[in-house]
Amino acid sequence: MATTAGRPGRVAKLPPRERILDAAEELFQREGILRVGVQAIAERAETTKMAIYRHFETKDALVAEWLRIVAAEYQAAFDRVEAEHPGRPEEQILGLARFIAEGLPAISYRGCPFINSLAELPDRTHPARRVIEEHKARQLRRLVALCTAAGLPDPGQAAAETTFVLEGAQVSTQNGSVDRAGERLLRIVGGIIDRHRAPGARATG
Repeated sequence: MATTAGRPGRVAKLPPRERILDAAEELFQREGILRVGVQAIAERAETTKMAIYRHFETKDALVAEWLRIVAAEYQAAFDRVEAEHPGRPEEQILGLARFIAEGLPAISYRGCPFINSLAELPDRTHPARRVIEEHKARQLRRLVALCTAAGLPDPGQAAAETTFVLEGAQVSTQNGSVDRAGERLLRIVGGIIDRHRAPGARATG
């Protein structure tokens, strides 16, 4: 979603639904989901609570839709690396690692929206949690498919290890426990691919 630079002029040009989502993203990221009320979102979006409820039945529905947009950005990264490295699944996996590494500076001061949301929403039946769980499952399936295409003998294990590292880098960056997380992330993911590659197999990237 758009940054907050030049916000007043930009907000006036956005359609109402996008204006609401833009305001919700900014407030949820800055203050947290539970601390932000619908009235605050309405004021930030320069609209009314009634208008928000015309587009989103509940605040929970608004939270879930915001996270669907965030999840779509991650899924789009898969599409980009596949387009940039056609037929080179190992390079696609490394491209995903670079995408995460490049996003770490933002996470260092804003936090990961998925991690933050899970911490605030312990109820597993909350629609936003279902969005996150479905996104994570889809992400893992796509990683397994890439590891399979790369000819790794145990694609499920390789994808699991890669997922641990991708998510661990984000958590470590958010809590400040590891320095040079992006650099380390790329090195570790490359090592996972090398270690899982079948003996005698050549790199496809």
